[in-house]
Order: sequence, then structure tokens, then C-alpha cells
Amino acid sequence: MSSTLTSHFDLADLAATQPERFQYRAEGGAYLNLRGVALEPIEEIHEGRVATLCRIIRGFAFAAVDAAQSGHPGGSSSKTEMVLSLLLSGRLGFDAWNPKHPGRSRVVWSAGHCTPLFHGLVSLVYEALRRKGYSLQGPAAKAVVYPEQLASFRRWGGPSGHVESNYALADTSTGSSGHGFSAGLGFALLHRSCGLDTKVFVIAGDAETEEGMSYEARNIAASLGVENLVVTLDYNHFGIDGPITEALPVPYVNHWFAHGWNVIEVDGHNVRELAYAYRLAADGFGPDRPTVVICHTTKGIGYGRLEGTADSHGTPLKHEEYVEAVRGLGFAITGQPGEAAADLRAIAGSLESADVDYLVDRLQKAARLIAPERVSVDRMRTALIGRPMASYTTMSRPEVLPPELVFQEGESVPTRKATEAWFAWAMRHTAFFYVGAGDLMKSILTGKAESVYGVMSRENRLGRGIRFGIAEQNMAMLSCAIAQDVLPGGFRPMTAFATYGVFTPMMANAVRMTLINSTVNPDARSFFIMLAAHDGPETGEDGPTHHGLFWMSLFTAYPGIKVYKPLDANEAVEMLFHAALAGEPVVFSAVRPGTPVLPRGEGVPPARAATQGAYVYKPFRESGKRKVVLVISGGQVMANVLQIVPELEERVDLKIVAVTSPQLYEELRRHDPEKAREIFSEEDRKIALTLHNGWRGFLYPFLLPEDHAARTFGMDDFSRSGKPGEIYKDARFDPAGLKERILGAL
Repeated sequence: MSSTLTSHFDLADLAATQPERFQYRAEGGAYLNLRGVALEPIEEIHEGRVATLCRIIRGFAFAAVDAAQSGHPGGSSSKTEMVLSLLLSGRLGFDAWNPKHPGRSRVVWSAGHCTPLFHGLVSLVYEALRRKGYSLQGPAAKAVVYPEQLASFRRWGGPSGHVESNYALADTSTGSSGHGFSAGLGFALLHRSCGLDTKVFVIAGDAETEEGMSYEARNIAASLGVENLVVTLDYNHFGIDGPITEALPVPYVNHWFAHGWNVIEVDGHNVRELAYAYRLAADGFGPDRPTVVICHTTKGIGYGRLEGTADSHGTPLKHEEYVEAVRGLGFAITGQPGEAAADLRAIAGSLESADVDYLVDRLQKAARLIAPERVSVDRMRTALIGRPMASYTTMSRPEVLPPELVFQEGESVPTRKATEAWFAWAMRHTAFFYVGAGDLMKSILTGKAESVYGVMSRENRLGRGIRFGIAEQNMAMLSCAIAQDVLPGGFRPMTAFATYGVFTPMMANAVRMTLINSTVNPDARSFFIMLAAHDGPETGEDGPTHHGLFWMSLFTAYPGIKVYKPLDANEAVEMLFHAALAGEPVVFSAVRPGTPVLPRGEGVPPARAATQGAYVYKPFRESGKRKVVLVISGGQVMANVLQIVPELEERVDLKIVAVTSPQLYEELRRHDPEKAREIFSEEDRKIALTLHNGWRGFLYPFLLPEDHAARTFGMDDFSRSGKPGEIYKDARFDPAGLKERILGAL
């Protein structure tokens, strides 16, 4: 590039006269490079014994992978010193005898594929306790893995292929790369905002930094100054396919330092450097900032010809090569094919009594780091004085609703006004409710709830509002993690996080991971409200990029979550109370413009009927005319249909079934089939037409399969910009269009 851009602008002259214009000074957190520093030994860290224990963990990991002929040996081996040093460092609060103690440090395996290491570590811990005569009983026993179980790794009934939170030393189920940063941040914010000093440790790999949501998490963590969050990161330079530099061209430290994190670099196989780093990070290395410990490692170290390669990530060695690698670790295994149990016995048999004594002593010290539960609860009560110390599980619908939760029939009220009012009400009735939106607070109306205790910040650490920015993935995973946790005293948090319905698919994987977590670990069953705002074509002027027509097609397929779509503001309030009572996650539809609050005169059920998923808004008149059942979802659709009922009834005997959640109605069919039949019978199914202002499949459960094409009406294609009324008219969902469609189908 020429130094002269124009005849009047000379870069060389500018550099000589104003050199400061050519300098860039990164403004990150604190930085420390411990690699190669002459550090004094730490008395409690017996490096020789730790090396022996690491060798045993690697043996367990390699044997498990060989037994399964599947798994991830590369990252498991490179992280071995990292995770064992963390456990023994004197900074990780962990009670091996009560592994889910609510006061423990939280551990997130963002590198959730490293289960050969994870199960190897857990089995080492519990083999040592077994040698000392300890036997866990009750719920704690479910968290245990023993060495012999590694022979069935990744097989039915054996240790899992990715990390699941029912095990010791894991606090969320992981496996999707990059999600652990956000989950760990959620735990850290939850505990700090309750007055606790709980440390949260995230075990991660370097390639995860490529994931976009990890960028989102790093931003918020630094912005909020979450000093109780520590990421220990395996910097081995490889992902699955090759070097991480193929996707991350700038110096790796920039990805953390530039976001404002504290950075400590160490040799990830040097136990002394690791122990120093963890102590510095946990004790507050650089005030009011999260810390990443970047551990320089060799991927697949000790794993034969695959050491130092990307292929070690998920490729098992041939059996004879595995035998050579394990013997190279010093274990006298026979190495017979199919005899993994014998290999594991030989590896476990090398654990000497002095090693067991040392490990158990360190575990006892780790347990003593945890404050008694009553002490933690007192800290929370002191920090949250004046707030109701109650979980969402204690909230119930008042017999008489307060005025702010009642909307007048006939008025035009956006359902987002109902969610706004209910969130604010709930915020005043539990100290453990967290609310936020993806830079859409003013549009979605989460601000009233956020303002009850304020937005979380460095200055307002006890806030309950969270400003995520345009970061839906991080918002979802962070919020879902908060909802998974159980605080000291058994307090259960709940969360509500919001974006436009059209954007909710970006959050689907975080939701999916959380639903899996609830399944494998019911003790961590979460309740959250994902607010899908501006549902339907009501964001007309914005065009198809913002029309929420099809988003629910994804979430109706997931087990463990339901889509709620109230028709009006009063139904929205009732359904929110129902969701909290059920404690089951929901995706909750809300609309932007005013929608008529339905009149509920004689014969029309109260708004609470919406919690059944469906109800009869208008029964047959038994006029003797041909019977037709209209199954309707969407408040504006209902309002448009009500305008043409007199004209329709000139031709037919009309029944209207209002649908607020097909999944809730299916649940009613299972639990109370008689009541479900009263709402919608098999005879009704034969004469039904469905109307939904979005994906027509949302109402398929109300039809016979052969009728899906002919008797369903929805919005089947992307629309274009226009006023909502114009879009409804174009889709033939205005009163005239609906009349034509309905009569044309008869």
C-alpha cells in the first residue's frame, strides 16, 4: 500500500509528526502470564501424587473410549491436569459425600463432550472414598460413577456420552459447544444477586470461542463485572476438523482480553501453575471482572500417534495402539479385546493407599469450603431484606385478582400489556424472579417488572432485570441456567426472557438443552417463560422479517414445554398463573396491537377456561341446520369471526371452540377425557374447520389426518409490509375473507 493517498495527505509524514494516531492500546482487564515462572511449591498440592492421579484418570479415560470404540479422548487427555488441579486447588467448594449440596461451587462442563475425562475424574473420587469405607446412599448415590462402570461407557445404562447434571461435579447438562459460557454466567449472576459468594467454574475448550453465543456471554459477563465466574480453558489449538486458526485468525488472547476479562496464561500440564492461577482467579484477580485461565496444552497428550492432532478429538485408537498407550502410562494391563473391565481393574489397582489418603484429605478440605446451609440462607435474607423470600412454587392466583390484572371486556388491549402487568406482580411476590429482553424492553414491555428491583449492573448487583443486548442465544441459555438451579434453603428461581416470536428459533437450542436437563435430572427441573412477543402478522409494517407466523412449529415438537397462545389479556393473566402453578416451561405468545377483550356474558366460560387449552366459546344453537365447528386460535381471528357469526348462522348451526394451547388440550384429553369430549367431541372433529393466524399445523390435533389440507386455514407464506388490517385482508383472514373461506368449505 502506498503511503501517499492524495497529493495533500502523506501517511509517513503523519506518522512522524503524530505517532499517537498509529497506536492502539487494548483496554482489557488484568493480565498475567505464569508460564515458566519460578513459583514456590504449594504445601497442600503434592505434585507427585497429583501426577499419579492424573495418570490414573487418563488410563480410565482411554479404557472407556476403547470399550465404547467411541468418545472424545483428545480434549479429555489435554484437560486432565486442569480439572484435577481445580478440584484439589482449595478453591472449589465440593462435598463428595453430598455432591449436590446447595452451597457448593457450580461447575459447568462447556466442553461437554469430554466425558471420558469427566467420568474418569468422578470414578477416581468415588473409588477413593470406597477404599476408605464410604458408601453413598439415597439421592447422593445417583451422582456416583465407579471405575468398573466405565466398561459400559456410552452404552445403555452406562455412563453418558455427554455431561449430564445428575452426576457429581456437573451442574448443567452440556454438549452443544459454547453454551456453557452462558450457563456458567447464569449461575454466577444468580448467586451474586442473592448475596452469595459462590464461585462458578466453567471447563471449556478453545474452539468453543468460535461459537457466537460465547461472544455474547463474554460481553455481558465483563459488562456486569461478574468476578465470581472463572473459565478454565484448554488451549490446545485444535477443533474437530483442524487448527482453530482456520476460524480465529487473531491472537487467541484477544478474544478474551478485548472483552474486558482478566486473563491468566499457564502451562495446562503444570499443576503448580494451575493451582496458583485458580487461587488468584477465585480470590479476585483484578477487581469486578470475570477471569479466564488460558491453559496451554497438547491435545490428546499420551494418546499414541494421535497426540497433538485434531484427529484425537473424537477418534479412538486401534485396540493394539490403545494397549500400547495405556502401558506407556505405566499400567500392566493384559489388553485383551473386549476385556475393558479387566483393564479398568488393573488401572484402579495401581491406586496406592497413600494416594487415596491424600485425595480423600483434599476432598474433605474441599467440603469444608462450603458454608453451612443456614449460614447461606441468612446471607440471602440479609442481602434481600424487604423482599418476599419465597419461590415461584409458593405463588398462587389470588381469589380476587388485583385491579392491575383485570382488563375490561370490550376494550382493545394488547396481550403484551397483560404480560407486563403479570411480570410486575410476580416480581413483587418472589425474590427469585429474573426478567429481561433482547434489547426490546420498550417494545415488549418488560421494563415495569425490571424496575421493581432495578436492572442488574456493577452498582446494582441485587437487580432482577437483565439487559442482554441483541443476544438472544446468550439470553436464553443464561436465563434457562438460572431457572435450573436450586439455591440454599431450597429456593427455586424462575425467569422470563423475551424477544419477538419470529426470532425465538434462535433460542431453540438453549431451550432444548434445558429440557433435556430437566429430563435427566428432575431435581433441576426448570420453570421459565420464553415470551414470543409480537406474534402473528400484527407487526405488519415491518414486513416478513418480523411477522411471527411460523415460530411455534418448532416448539410444539419439543417434549417438556408448551406453547400458550391466549386470545385476550384476561386469558393471558390466567395462563401465566397456570404456568407458574404447573412449573412447566412455556413459550408464551403476546401481540403488539390492541386485541378486543372478549365479552363473557351468559354461556361463555370465564377467562380461566383458557388454562384447559381449549373451551367452547359458543355452543351449537341446535337450529336444525348443518352443523359446523370453528376451531380458532388467535385473538384477532376470533374478533373477526365474531363479526360474521350472524351471517354464518343464516346457513349453519355454528359452534366455536377457542384454542389457547393444543398441548394443554391434549393433556386434558389424557387426564379428563370426559371434560375434553364436552369441549370437542369426535363428532366435532368430523365437521371442524380450523383457523389460525399463522402456521396451520398448530391446530392439526383438532382434525382428522385426511382433513389437514382441506379443512385448515392458516397463513401459509411470507407476507409483505402493510398495516395489520391489510395483511389480514390479503390472507383472507379479515371478516369478509373468513366468511368466504368458511362457506366455501361447506
